[in-house]
Amino acid sequence: MIAELGAWRASVSTDVILLVDDNSDDVTLTLWAFRKSGITSKIIVAGDGQEAVDLLLPTDGSTPLRPTIVLLDINMPRMSGPETLRLLRADPTTKSLPVIMLTSSVDDRDIISSYDLGANSYVQKPVGSTEFLEAAKALGVYWLGVNIQPRTRVD
Repeated sequence: MIAELGAWRASVSTDVILLVDDNSDDVTLTLWAFRKSGITSKIIVAGDGQEAVDLLLPTDGSTPLRPTIVLLDINMPRMSGPETLRLLRADPTTKSLPVIMLTSSVDDRDIISSYDLGANSYVQKPVGSTEFLEAAKALGVYWLGVNIQPRTRVD
């Protein structure tokens, strides 16, 4: 399942966001919040962790997706968020890719585990649309505007 939203502002027009979530209502709300926040980056939606790994670490010789950030849910079928994160951190090509856990869980074990596995941030999905809109704005401003990350890995 793939959803696209144009290109953000001229300074970040090449940004791509990978949203990994199996809940279609949460995906719809996230896409709406980004659009309403002025975030017009291209958004690729993966329905679970396995689909995300297939995009980021393809084994069929296809070109890997290199998003600016990954927004990763925790509880998903086939491959969970933590397992996805573990695989991404184990591969040199995705080791430094910013991964933000975007989930409804506030369980301390999930939070600790996510950071132990190398998550860059942990954000609880707000319940209300107004709160979700504010969270989307904050994520966009920081991760797509303020944060500086390498364009290529230097080893």
